[in-house]
Amino acid sequence: MSLERFIRPFRSFSSHIARIIASFSHTERVVYFLLLWIFAISAIFVLYRINEQYTIVVPAKGGSYTEGVIGTPRFINPILAISDADRDMTSLVYSGLMRTLPSGELIPDLASSYTLSEDGLTYIFTIRDDAVFHDGTPISAYDIMFTIQKAQDSTQKSPKRANWDGVIVATPDEKTVIFTLSRPYAPFLENTTLGILPKHIWGNMTTEAFNFSEYNSSPIGSGPYTITSVRRDISGLPLYYDLKAFTKYTLGEPYLTHIRMRFYQNEDELLAAFKKGDINAFGAISPAMAISLATNGTRIESSPLPRVFGVFFNHDKATVFTELSVRQALNVSVEKERIVNDILSGYGSILNGPIPPGSLGYQTREPSTPLTREERLANARAILEKAGWTWTAHEDENGKWTKKTKKETTILSFSLATANVPELKAIANIIIENWTALGVPVTLKVFDPNDLNQQVIRPRDYDALLFGEVVGRDTDLFAFWHSSQRNDPGLNIAMYANITADKLLETSRTSPDTTERETAYHKLTTVITNDTPAIFLYTPTFIYALPHNLLGVSVGSIVTSSERFNGILSWHIETDRVWSIFINKDNSEH
Repeated sequence: MSLERFIRPFRSFSSHIARIIASFSHTERVVYFLLLWIFAISAIFVLYRINEQYTIVVPAKGGSYTEGVIGTPRFINPILAISDADRDMTSLVYSGLMRTLPSGELIPDLASSYTLSEDGLTYIFTIRDDAVFHDGTPISAYDIMFTIQKAQDSTQKSPKRANWDGVIVATPDEKTVIFTLSRPYAPFLENTTLGILPKHIWGNMTTEAFNFSEYNSSPIGSGPYTITSVRRDISGLPLYYDLKAFTKYTLGEPYLTHIRMRFYQNEDELLAAFKKGDINAFGAISPAMAISLATNGTRIESSPLPRVFGVFFNHDKATVFTELSVRQALNVSVEKERIVNDILSGYGSILNGPIPPGSLGYQTREPSTPLTREERLANARAILEKAGWTWTAHEDENGKWTKKTKKETTILSFSLATANVPELKAIANIIIENWTALGVPVTLKVFDPNDLNQQVIRPRDYDALLFGEVVGRDTDLFAFWHSSQRNDPGLNIAMYANITADKLLETSRTSPDTTERETAYHKLTTVITNDTPAIFLYTPTFIYALPHNLLGVSVGSIVTSSERFNGILSWHIETDRVWSIFINKDNSEH
């Protein structure tokens, strides 16, 4: 059949309709075209509703996202990362054998599978065949072995060292890694989320070269995002990093195409950048700011953090802390309720022990009537006086607590160090106000977060330290309270040593029996709180300001603020509508 013969009936029909319309009066034409217009609109509406009913909205690749972070990354390296800025960047650039989901579930990442022996001592991982670094180099078992051994190297002083203490790593072939533990360790699997370093880049470096390598600031990992560029200021510090989605990431290419991470020195700069539109999201914000932003329509997400904030005493630096009475009096005088209500605006919980709410071993206490400031001070004075401290006051000078021994007279005074973070400075001021009312002069020392870590905490150069410890999703307090962890890279910043506590810590991390672990933690809590090596203040809530057009976000269960990116594979801005019959449910989500 020729084309002309095919279209001839349609031409005839069109001509017929045209003659009919031409025969209409002016009024009839208006009515006709009005009805035709109504019909067309109705048809479009019906088709739209049908499309809406039988299609679903799905994430689509594309979109850009800019987030602000306080601090400057120095070690974008899973072995060396110590600051929040370090960990934020590391979580985007690197990936481990396993990955934590927002739900807290652990799933294989670089690994395709793993098995665990019946005695709980041997873990065998198989590496995925398609796992590659950002430079295209295949990932092998030897990369995993190298990374773990660097974490274990005492000269490297990695904060991850305690997690891998005593673990033997074997690689029978390039796709198999075997971890052998000296004793069962219940939370071990979570350690395997550690980002993996490419051995072909780091393998021949000395310890000094490792710490100062340019790859700490221009890293090559295997995570969901790869760095494309960095903008620095005149002193060489990064102003922002640009990252793009890694198309060969093992768990699938992220939807968000581009991420920019910008860095600021404090919260004031961060807020100013948000108001200017330089960033459209930022996390770890103060409760007061969260309330203000929410009032103005900003989207706020939050999640409880398994962290312990407190004042940790260093008796090696300030000998006054060797006395239990001093530690107890200082503890009694602090207004914890005021800190949670006034500074945290309710975004947190009062803490009286080393384990935060929601973590294994936490014991709920019956609420008690808060003491007045006068009652607290009276109790604190009574503790000091009973221990032989004497209060002296003179008209021409401030009073002071002193204690005489055969050798010398000790004056009760010291310094308190903390980070240059508004929330921590405000809390420090309340604590110092309480101690000043008790008659104890305290000097506040505030440091940039990076300087605090490198120049104060690591060399243990502080009298007392207002700081936060990350306990973890599956409670493990070994690194924070075992006597072997008193020196860097250990995290026992209270310099605590107690034989009973050490045994309980060893039991709690090795027993496969959850009930036994919980019992050990209950006993440990009693031992530590009786010794008062620290003043436990509160456990915080992570607060996140996000743009309304960023979809698929689930902060979920997080341990550190950097874990807000655990679910980043589902984050998206762009969307498509797809007929449901074409959706493969098994592959529709990351």
